[in-house]
Amino acid sequence: MSFDFSTAQRILFGSGVIQQAGDLAAGWGRRALLVTGRGGADPSRLVTSLEAAGLVWQRFSIQAEPDLATAASGVELGRSFAADLVIGFGGGSALDSAKAIAALLANPGSPLDYLEVVGLGQPLTHPPLPIIAVPTTAGTGSEVTRNAVLTVPAHRVKASLRHPGMLPRLALVDPDLTLSLPPAITAATGLDALTQLIEPFLSNRANPLTDLFCLEGMRRVAASLLTAVENGSSLPARTDLSYASLLGGMALANAGLGAVHGLAAPIGGMFHAPHGAVCACLLPLVFELNYRLIQNSSPGSPLAQRFDQVAQILLNDPSAGAAQAIRWLFDLRSRLQIPGLAAYGIQPADCPAIASAALQASSMKPNPVRLQQSQLIELLHQAL
Repeated sequence: MSFDFSTAQRILFGSGVIQQAGDLAAGWGRRALLVTGRGGADPSRLVTSLEAAGLVWQRFSIQAEPDLATAASGVELGRSFAADLVIGFGGGSALDSAKAIAALLANPGSPLDYLEVVGLGQPLTHPPLPIIAVPTTAGTGSEVTRNAVLTVPAHRVKASLRHPGMLPRLALVDPDLTLSLPPAITAATGLDALTQLIEPFLSNRANPLTDLFCLEGMRRVAASLLTAVENGSSLPARTDLSYASLLGGMALANAGLGAVHGLAAPIGGMFHAPHGAVCACLLPLVFELNYRLIQNSSPGSPLAQRFDQVAQILLNDPSAGAAQAIRWLFDLRSRLQIPGLAAYGIQPADCPAIASAALQASSMKPNPVRLQQSQLIELLHQAL
């Protein structure tokens, strides 16, 4: 048994822990660039805590999923403010923006110097500024990952800026901050969290430690997602989803993802399509395709048995098999009213380009089976 595991320097989880943010942040600096997303939870409790601890802050608000211009604007503001730490408060977009800005504030040049796939992929030579990540959705797990995803409009793709130092010094996960999430966002982010638990479990880089996170996280999502969508004020359900999202972030950061995210990356770069909703749409189809190919090549193998394990967790039934999980996932997607990809303007003619780009995505590499472009095109047609 051999594996490597990395996560945030410290994780603070629980209802009301947002009130400790200021005292903890004061250990890393006095001038905080506060990166927030569009709408979402009210940052007033965070701001009150920062000010009580003697920190001064400057807010940088993003309006969409981050791109190169977002990162550049945040860096410009951070330098003029002389920030010595960065706090991300919001969904995955805010947290990724904060991590990218913290890295670029400490390193010269353009984001393209350091981006994977479409950039030069150079290593960051200086450690990023200290990062505190405060998620207000339960889906991305960005509070415990070492990368930031940025859209590159010129290439119509998303790519990652990545460095071990981009792991936050503190992941402060307060389920109270998710209570105001509307049902549609709860549904999409919850299914994104589920995707980020299933894909690392089936990944070709899975290890015994990430398996524990995945199995527990899947159980929590299966038990609480519908409740959180139908009764957003249920703190126990919100707590389950926040915990599951955290577990998924730790799992994906160490075991990788798969074809759902491999496809979601180019889709997000080519179209104005929210990441969580895209993953929610694709999850049942990718799970079904992967399982069918594995059954054709190696039925009864340990990998095939892992698909059965997913079913047993999702259905809370020790006798369940993968075919039942497939039906369960399609039914959940329907009950949560997740739209097809056509809702974002994607047409059949776009599918070959998406499939081609997906094959180059870093998230595609840990997929449990190698997929062909023709298979991805057929799957995308089904997702429309």
